[in-house]
Amino acid sequence: QAVFLATIIASVIGTLVMGLFANVPYAQAPGMGLNAFFTFTVVFGLGYSWQQALAMVFICGVINILITITKIRKLIIHAIPESMQHAIGGGIGIFVAYVGLKNANLLSFSADTAAVTGSTVDGDTIVSASFNGGIVPALANFNNAPVILAIIGLVLTTLLVVKNVRGAIIIGILGTTIIGILMGVVDLSTIDWQGNSLGSSINELGTTFGAAFGPEGMGSLFSDSAKIPQVIMTIIAFSLSDTFDTIGTFIGTGRRTGIFSQKDEEALEDSKGFNTKMDKALFADAIATSIGAIFGTSNTTTYVESAAGIGAGGRTGLTSVVVAALFAISSFFSPLISVVPAQATAPALILVGVMMLASFADI
Repeated sequence: QAVFLATIIASVIGTLVMGLFANVPYAQAPGMGLNAFFTFTVVFGLGYSWQQALAMVFICGVINILITITKIRKLIIHAIPESMQHAIGGGIGIFVAYVGLKNANLLSFSADTAAVTGSTVDGDTIVSASFNGGIVPALANFNNAPVILAIIGLVLTTLLVVKNVRGAIIIGILGTTIIGILMGVVDLSTIDWQGNSLGSSINELGTTFGAAFGPEGMGSLFSDSAKIPQVIMTIIAFSLSDTFDTIGTFIGTGRRTGIFSQKDEEALEDSKGFNTKMDKALFADAIATSIGAIFGTSNTTTYVESAAGIGAGGRTGLTSVVVAALFAISSFFSPLISVVPAQATAPALILVGVMMLASFADI
């Protein structure tokens, strides 16, 4: 619950800055790819505590602020060939669509037992396993209600999008959720009104707020001199991933829709300070990362699902202000929002991802 509230606070502040300062229709939240890097690589893989990882994210945000107000970021963007800029947008589209397919459980993976080289077992449950090849992907069997619901949601949302229905994505999500309730996939009796309340979240926020600066975070991050090079490399990895993630989203979606004009991009390479929309948008993104780390969440970035709002017609900062307001309101409805199944949101990701593939035509 602390992380839930920290996510909302970081998203609200970052998205408001994006809308009011930069006047562009982009929303911010902890990025899924950076979440995975934070959890599986930095904490599970390299063995850092989550507090130390948050400290790294905070430093990453500070670095990104410095990069933004100097010419360094301009040099980085200028160095990306135009064909690669288009490729970034389409590549992110593939990733988003794949995440949607995974969330919908439309894919299943099987592995030859001989391919298992090591595993961690807790009782009768395999916690983790290492595989030496032999993993075969396949379509899931369409013989269970959740998979069928995902297909229904995909068909429903696709029809709405093809027919240019305003709000097609959100209507698809709500419609699929209602169908899921009727099919029994969504169980309303499992809603935890007390445990997931806003009051509970506020009480637990103390667990993560400021943890990045405590003895288990910043206080011990540089205590082992042998690990300092690895710490620096990890921070750089966070910073570059965040920077290219954001730039890719801006260029991949902004160029096709006219949010960022060619004049904006040219000024970005030559101007100083915050003379362009993209200057201001990148600064808003960098600020949000450090704020998120203070409250207790991983890199807050301009997420590519903003393409859903842009696809629905969003072109100015008003879109971001509305999204920030809805993020804030959602803090009161955590139990209700938890009812929305992955099968309802997955079709939106699949469709937005597929639409982003259009940038491949410009490579």
